[in-house]
Amino acid sequence: MENKKEMRKWLEDFNLNHPLVIAGPCSAETEDQVLKIAHELKDSKVSVFRAGIWKPRTRPGGFEGIGEIGLKWLQKAKAETGLLMGTEVATAAHCKLALEYDIDVLWVGARTTANPFAVQEIADTLKGTDKIVLVKNPVNPDLALWLGGVERLHMAGIEKLGVIHRGFSTYEKTKYRNIPEWQIAIELQNKFPDLPLIIDPSHITGDRKMIFEVTQEALDLNYDGMIIETHIDPDNAWSDAAQQVTPDALKQIIKDLTIRKTDDTTDEYSQKMTKLRANIDVLDANLLELLGKRMKVADEIGQVKKDANVAILQNNRWNEILGKMILEGEKKGLTEEFVLRMFKAIHQESIGHQEKIFNA
Repeated sequence: MENKKEMRKWLEDFNLNHPLVIAGPCSAETEDQVLKIAHELKDSKVSVFRAGIWKPRTRPGGFEGIGEIGLKWLQKAKAETGLLMGTEVATAAHCKLALEYDIDVLWVGARTTANPFAVQEIADTLKGTDKIVLVKNPVNPDLALWLGGVERLHMAGIEKLGVIHRGFSTYEKTKYRNIPEWQIAIELQNKFPDLPLIIDPSHITGDRKMIFEVTQEALDLNYDGMIIETHIDPDNAWSDAAQQVTPDALKQIIKDLTIRKTDDTTDEYSQKMTKLRANIDVLDANLLELLGKRMKVADEIGQVKKDANVAILQNNRWNEILGKMILEGEKKGLTEEFVLRMFKAIHQESIGHQEKIFNA
Protein backbone atom coordinates (compact mmCIF):
# COMPACT_ATOMS: atom_id res chain seq x y z
CA MET A 1 0.00 0.00 0.00
CA GLU A 2 1.40 3.38 -1.03
CA ASN A 3 0.44 6.82 0.19
CA LYS A 4 -1.75 8.60 -2.37
CA LYS A 5 -3.61 11.91 -2.34
CA GLU A 6 -6.76 9.97 -3.28
CA MET A 7 -6.81 8.50 0.24
CA ARG A 8 -8.24 11.81 1.46
CA LYS A 9 -10.97 12.11 -1.17
CA TRP A 10 -13.75 10.67 0.98
CA LEU A 11 -12.90 13.15 3.74
CA GLU A 12 -12.63 16.09 1.33
CA ASP A 13 -16.04 15.16 -0.10
CA PHE A 14 -17.60 16.26 3.21
CA ASN A 15 -16.56 19.82 2.24
CA LEU A 16 -15.92 20.79 5.85
CA ASN A 17 -14.16 23.90 7.10
CA HIS A 18 -13.41 22.14 10.38
CA PRO A 19 -12.18 18.68 11.46
CA LEU A 20 -14.56 15.77 10.94
CA VAL A 21 -16.72 15.10 14.00
CA ILE A 22 -18.19 11.67 14.73
CA ALA A 23 -20.31 11.56 17.88
CA GLY A 24 -22.99 9.56 19.63
CA PRO A 25 -23.42 7.10 22.48
CA CYS A 26 -20.98 4.35 23.34
CA SER A 27 -23.94 1.96 23.05
CA ALA A 28 -27.35 2.14 21.45
CA GLU A 29 -29.59 1.39 24.45
CA THR A 30 -33.15 2.21 23.41
CA GLU A 31 -34.81 3.68 20.33
CA ASP A 32 -35.79 6.77 22.31
CA GLN A 33 -32.20 7.30 23.53
CA VAL A 34 -30.75 6.98 20.01
CA LEU A 35 -33.25 9.38 18.47
CA LYS A 36 -32.96 11.98 21.22
CA ILE A 37 -29.16 12.13 20.95
CA ALA A 38 -29.27 12.20 17.15
CA HIS A 39 -31.69 15.12 17.15
CA GLU A 40 -29.54 16.95 19.73
CA LEU A 41 -26.57 16.61 17.37
CA LYS A 42 -28.46 17.31 14.15
CA ASP A 43 -27.73 21.04 13.94
CA SER A 44 -24.13 20.92 15.13
CA LYS A 45 -20.77 20.27 13.48
CA VAL A 46 -21.33 16.51 13.79
CA SER A 47 -21.32 14.76 10.41
CA VAL A 48 -21.54 11.13 11.54
CA PHE A 49 -23.68 9.73 14.35
CA ARG A 50 -22.03 6.78 16.07
CA ALA A 51 -23.57 4.10 18.29
CA GLY A 52 -22.27 0.73 19.40
CA ILE A 53 -24.57 -2.12 18.36
CA TRP A 54 -22.26 -4.95 19.37
CA LYS A 55 -20.00 -4.28 22.37
CA PRO A 56 -17.00 -6.56 22.91
CA ARG A 57 -16.40 -6.57 26.66
CA THR A 58 -13.22 -7.57 28.44
CA ARG A 59 -15.11 -9.99 30.71
CA PRO A 60 -18.44 -11.78 30.25
CA GLY A 61 -21.58 -10.83 32.11
CA GLY A 62 -21.77 -7.16 31.14
CA PHE A 63 -23.89 -5.44 28.53
CA GLU A 64 -22.63 -6.60 25.14
CA GLY A 65 -24.82 -4.54 22.85
CA ILE A 66 -28.45 -4.41 21.80
CA GLY A 67 -27.86 -6.26 18.52
CA GLU A 68 -29.63 -6.04 15.18
CA ILE A 69 -32.65 -4.08 16.42
CA GLY A 70 -30.31 -1.17 17.09
CA LEU A 71 -29.54 -0.94 13.36
CA LYS A 72 -33.22 -0.22 12.75
CA TRP A 73 -32.97 2.66 15.22
CA LEU A 74 -29.96 4.01 13.33
CA GLN A 75 -31.92 3.82 10.07
CA LYS A 76 -34.69 5.85 11.67
CA ALA A 77 -32.22 8.37 13.11
CA LYS A 78 -30.70 8.86 9.67
CA ALA A 79 -34.12 9.38 8.06
CA GLU A 80 -35.10 11.95 10.69
CA THR A 81 -31.83 13.89 10.97
CA GLY A 82 -29.90 13.37 7.74
CA LEU A 83 -26.78 12.44 9.70
CA LEU A 84 -24.62 9.60 8.40
CA MET A 85 -24.60 6.55 10.66
CA GLY A 86 -21.59 4.62 11.98
CA THR A 87 -20.93 1.56 14.12
CA GLU A 88 -18.23 -0.96 15.02
CA VAL A 89 -18.05 -4.35 13.33
CA ALA A 90 -16.09 -7.35 14.56
CA THR A 91 -17.32 -10.32 12.51
CA ALA A 92 -18.56 -11.19 9.03
CA ALA A 93 -22.10 -11.38 10.42
CA HIS A 94 -21.83 -7.84 11.79
CA CYS A 95 -20.61 -6.60 8.41
CA LYS A 96 -23.43 -8.25 6.49
CA LEU A 97 -26.05 -6.75 8.79
CA ALA A 98 -24.44 -3.30 8.70
CA LEU A 99 -24.47 -3.36 4.90
CA GLU A 100 -28.04 -4.65 4.86
CA TYR A 101 -29.13 -1.68 6.99
CA ASP A 102 -27.04 0.73 4.89
CA ILE A 103 -24.75 1.94 7.67
CA ASP A 104 -22.45 4.58 6.20
CA VAL A 105 -19.32 4.30 8.34
CA LEU A 106 -17.90 1.10 9.80
CA TRP A 107 -14.92 0.76 12.05
CA VAL A 108 -12.80 -2.15 13.20
CA GLY A 109 -12.32 -2.08 16.99
CA ALA A 110 -9.01 -2.29 18.84
CA ARG A 111 -9.47 -5.89 19.97
CA THR A 112 -10.37 -6.95 16.43
CA THR A 113 -7.45 -5.11 14.81
CA ALA A 114 -5.14 -7.18 17.00
CA ASN A 115 -6.40 -10.35 15.27
CA PRO A 116 -5.33 -10.56 11.59
CA PHE A 117 -7.69 -13.49 10.98
CA ALA A 118 -10.67 -11.42 12.15
CA VAL A 119 -9.60 -8.41 10.05
CA GLN A 120 -9.23 -10.63 6.98
CA GLU A 121 -12.72 -12.01 7.54
CA ILE A 122 -14.06 -8.45 7.66
CA ALA A 123 -12.07 -7.47 4.55
CA ASP A 124 -13.43 -10.47 2.63
CA THR A 125 -17.01 -9.63 3.63
CA LEU A 126 -16.70 -5.92 2.79
CA LYS A 127 -14.75 -6.51 -0.43
CA GLY A 128 -15.25 -3.63 -2.85
CA THR A 129 -17.65 -1.72 -0.61
CA ASP A 130 -18.01 2.04 -1.07
CA LYS A 131 -18.63 2.51 2.66
CA ILE A 132 -16.13 4.41 4.78
CA VAL A 133 -14.12 1.89 6.83
CA LEU A 134 -11.93 3.03 9.73
CA VAL A 135 -9.40 0.95 11.65
CA LYS A 136 -8.75 1.56 15.33
CA ASN A 137 -5.24 0.95 16.60
CA PRO A 138 -4.72 -2.49 18.18
CA VAL A 139 -4.80 -2.68 21.98
CA ASN A 140 -1.03 -3.26 22.01
CA PRO A 141 1.38 -0.61 20.68
CA ASP A 142 2.22 -2.23 17.34
CA LEU A 143 2.25 0.03 14.28
CA ALA A 144 2.83 -2.85 11.86
CA LEU A 145 -0.30 -4.60 13.15
CA TRP A 146 -2.32 -1.38 12.83
CA LEU A 147 -1.18 -0.75 9.27
CA GLY A 148 -1.60 -4.44 8.48
CA GLY A 149 -5.30 -4.10 9.23
CA VAL A 150 -5.59 -1.16 6.85
CA GLU A 151 -3.62 -3.01 4.17
CA ARG A 152 -5.92 -6.05 4.34
CA LEU A 153 -8.93 -3.81 3.71
CA HIS A 154 -7.08 -1.95 0.96
CA MET A 155 -6.24 -5.23 -0.76
CA ALA A 156 -9.96 -6.07 -0.69
CA GLY A 157 -10.64 -3.09 -2.93
CA ILE A 158 -11.93 -0.79 -0.20
CA GLU A 159 -10.90 2.76 -1.08
CA LYS A 160 -12.51 4.90 1.64
CA LEU A 161 -10.15 4.10 4.48
CA GLY A 162 -8.98 5.89 7.60
CA VAL A 163 -7.57 5.18 11.04
CA ILE A 164 -8.69 5.93 14.58
CA HIS A 165 -6.18 6.51 17.38
CA ARG A 166 -7.79 5.30 20.61
CA GLY A 167 -4.71 4.69 22.75
CA PHE A 168 -3.00 1.53 23.96
CA SER A 169 -3.39 -0.76 26.95
CA THR A 170 -0.72 -0.72 29.64
CA TYR A 171 -0.22 -2.42 32.99
CA GLU A 172 1.13 0.82 34.42
CA LYS A 173 -1.11 3.25 36.28
CA THR A 174 -1.38 6.53 34.40
CA LYS A 175 -3.92 9.33 34.15
CA TYR A 176 -5.16 7.76 30.89
CA ARG A 177 -7.44 4.77 30.41
CA ASN A 178 -5.33 3.91 27.37
CA ILE A 179 -2.00 5.68 26.96
CA PRO A 180 -1.79 7.75 23.75
CA GLU A 181 1.73 6.73 22.64
CA TRP A 182 1.62 9.76 20.33
CA GLN A 183 4.85 8.76 18.63
CA ILE A 184 3.16 5.71 17.06
CA ALA A 185 0.44 7.83 15.46
CA ILE A 186 3.06 10.36 14.35
CA GLU A 187 5.06 7.58 12.68
CA LEU A 188 1.88 6.43 10.93
CA GLN A 189 1.35 10.00 9.71
CA ASN A 190 4.89 10.10 8.39
CA LYS A 191 4.38 6.88 6.45
CA PHE A 192 0.88 7.74 5.17
CA PRO A 193 0.32 11.50 5.43
CA ASP A 194 -2.84 11.34 3.32
CA LEU A 195 -4.54 8.54 5.27
CA PRO A 196 -7.20 10.33 7.38
CA LEU A 197 -6.35 10.13 11.09
CA ILE A 198 -9.05 10.54 13.74
CA ILE A 199 -8.59 10.90 17.49
CA ASP A 200 -10.75 8.96 19.98
CA PRO A 201 -10.26 10.95 23.20
CA SER A 202 -13.08 9.07 24.94
CA HIS A 203 -11.16 5.80 25.01
CA ILE A 204 -7.76 7.38 25.53
CA THR A 205 -8.88 9.27 28.62
CA GLY A 206 -11.75 7.26 30.07
CA ASP A 207 -12.67 10.57 31.71
CA ARG A 208 -14.94 13.24 30.22
CA LYS A 209 -12.96 15.98 31.99
CA MET A 210 -9.91 15.22 29.81
CA ILE A 211 -11.69 15.03 26.43
CA PHE A 212 -10.93 18.61 25.40
CA GLU A 213 -7.26 18.42 26.40
CA VAL A 214 -6.52 15.30 24.37
CA THR A 215 -8.58 16.42 21.36
CA GLN A 216 -6.72 19.73 21.24
CA GLU A 217 -3.39 17.93 21.45
CA ALA A 218 -4.41 15.76 18.50
CA LEU A 219 -5.47 18.75 16.42
CA ASP A 220 -2.13 20.37 17.22
CA LEU A 221 -0.58 17.28 15.61
CA ASN A 222 -2.66 17.74 12.42
CA TYR A 223 -5.27 15.05 13.05
CA ASP A 224 -8.22 15.14 10.65
CA GLY A 225 -11.10 14.57 13.02
CA MET A 226 -12.46 13.25 16.29
CA ILE A 227 -14.84 10.54 17.48
CA ILE A 228 -16.36 11.46 20.84
CA GLU A 229 -18.86 9.43 22.84
CA THR A 230 -21.94 11.53 23.57
CA HIS A 231 -25.00 10.66 25.66
CA ILE A 232 -28.06 12.55 26.93
CA ASP A 233 -27.54 11.05 30.41
CA PRO A 234 -23.88 10.01 30.61
CA ASP A 235 -23.85 9.05 34.28
CA ASN A 236 -26.54 6.43 33.67
CA ALA A 237 -25.15 5.09 30.39
CA TRP A 238 -25.16 1.30 30.05
CA SER A 239 -21.45 1.27 29.15
CA ASP A 240 -18.41 3.53 29.65
CA ALA A 241 -20.39 6.18 31.54
CA ALA A 242 -17.36 8.12 32.81
CA GLN A 243 -16.02 8.94 29.34
CA GLN A 244 -19.22 10.18 27.71
CA VAL A 245 -20.23 13.83 27.44
CA THR A 246 -23.61 15.48 26.93
CA PRO A 247 -24.51 16.95 23.53
CA ASP A 248 -24.18 20.47 24.99
CA ALA A 249 -20.75 19.63 26.42
CA LEU A 250 -19.68 18.27 23.03
CA LYS A 251 -20.78 21.47 21.28
CA GLN A 252 -18.79 23.52 23.79
CA ILE A 253 -15.71 21.35 23.29
CA ILE A 254 -15.93 21.82 19.52
CA LYS A 255 -16.41 25.56 19.95
CA ASP A 256 -13.38 25.88 22.25
CA LEU A 257 -11.00 23.88 20.07
CA THR A 258 -8.31 25.83 18.23
CA ILE A 259 -7.68 24.80 14.63
CA ARG A 260 -4.04 25.37 13.69
CA LYS A 261 -2.60 26.18 10.29
CA THR A 262 -0.44 23.40 8.86
CA ASP A 263 2.29 25.91 8.03
CA ASP A 264 3.20 29.61 7.75
CA THR A 265 5.08 30.86 4.69
CA THR A 266 6.06 34.31 6.00
CA ASP A 267 9.76 35.17 6.13
CA GLU A 268 9.61 36.07 9.82
CA TYR A 269 8.19 32.64 10.72
CA SER A 270 10.71 30.80 8.52
CA GLN A 271 13.67 32.68 10.01
CA LYS A 272 12.58 32.02 13.59
CA MET A 273 11.94 28.34 12.90
CA THR A 274 15.27 27.89 11.11
CA LYS A 275 17.14 29.33 14.08
CA LEU A 276 15.23 27.32 16.67
CA ARG A 277 15.53 24.07 14.70
CA ALA A 278 19.26 24.60 14.39
CA ASN A 279 19.40 24.85 18.19
CA ILE A 280 17.38 21.64 18.49
CA ASP A 281 19.76 19.85 16.10
CA VAL A 282 22.76 20.84 18.23
CA LEU A 283 21.04 19.76 21.44
CA ASP A 284 20.01 16.43 19.90
CA ALA A 285 23.60 15.78 18.81
CA ASN A 286 24.76 16.56 22.36
CA LEU A 287 22.16 14.18 23.78
CA LEU A 288 23.43 11.33 21.62
CA GLU A 289 27.03 12.14 22.58
CA LEU A 290 26.11 12.00 26.28
CA LEU A 291 24.15 8.76 25.87
CA GLY A 292 27.12 7.20 24.06
CA LYS A 293 29.39 8.18 26.95
CA ARG A 294 26.89 6.79 29.45
CA MET A 295 26.85 3.43 27.68
CA LYS A 296 30.65 3.28 27.80
CA VAL A 297 30.42 3.66 31.59
CA ALA A 298 27.74 0.93 31.58
CA ASP A 299 30.21 -1.31 29.73
CA GLU A 300 32.81 -0.69 32.44
CA ILE A 301 30.25 -1.43 35.15
CA GLY A 302 29.36 -4.66 33.35
CA GLN A 303 32.99 -5.73 33.33
CA VAL A 304 33.36 -5.02 37.07
CA LYS A 305 30.21 -7.04 37.79
CA LYS A 306 31.40 -9.91 35.60
CA ASP A 307 34.80 -10.01 37.30
CA ALA A 308 33.09 -10.07 40.72
CA ASN A 309 30.40 -12.57 39.56
CA VAL A 310 27.62 -10.12 40.49
CA ALA A 311 24.19 -10.13 38.75
CA ILE A 312 23.54 -7.44 36.15
CA LEU A 313 20.24 -6.19 37.58
CA GLN A 314 20.55 -4.23 40.83
CA ASN A 315 16.98 -3.27 41.77
CA ASN A 316 17.86 -1.02 44.69
CA ARG A 317 20.22 1.05 42.56
CA TRP A 318 17.67 1.25 39.71
CA ASN A 319 14.87 2.42 42.02
CA GLU A 320 17.20 4.98 43.57
CA ILE A 321 18.09 6.41 40.14
CA LEU A 322 14.47 6.46 39.00
CA GLY A 323 13.20 8.28 42.10
CA LYS A 324 15.96 10.86 41.89
CA MET A 325 15.49 11.50 38.17
CA ILE A 326 11.72 11.93 38.49
CA LEU A 327 12.27 14.67 41.07
CA GLU A 328 14.98 16.32 38.98
CA GLY A 329 12.81 16.08 35.89
CA GLU A 330 9.91 17.85 37.61
CA LYS A 331 12.22 20.77 38.43
CA LYS A 332 13.00 21.06 34.72
CA GLY A 333 9.37 20.94 33.58
CA LEU A 334 9.43 17.27 32.48
CA THR A 335 6.46 15.04 33.23
CA GLU A 336 6.89 11.95 35.37
CA GLU A 337 5.55 9.85 32.48
CA PHE A 338 8.25 11.13 30.12
CA VAL A 339 11.07 10.69 32.65
CA LEU A 340 9.92 7.12 33.38
CA ARG A 341 9.82 6.20 29.69
CA MET A 342 13.17 7.80 28.94
CA PHE A 343 15.06 6.23 31.82
CA LYS A 344 13.44 2.84 31.33
CA ALA A 345 14.70 2.92 27.73
CA ILE A 346 18.17 4.00 28.90
CA HIS A 347 18.17 1.31 31.59
CA GLN A 348 17.17 -1.37 29.08
CA GLU A 349 19.97 -0.27 26.73
CA SER A 350 22.45 -0.34 29.65
CA ILE A 351 21.37 -3.88 30.54
CA GLY A 352 21.85 -4.88 26.89
CA HIS A 353 25.40 -3.50 26.93
CA GLN A 354 26.22 -5.32 30.16
CA GLU A 355 24.77 -8.59 28.82
CA LYS A 356 27.17 -8.34 25.86
CA ILE A 357 30.05 -7.98 28.33
CA PHE A 358 28.86 -11.04 30.28
CA ASN A 359 28.48 -13.12 27.13
CA ALA A 360 31.77 -12.06 25.54
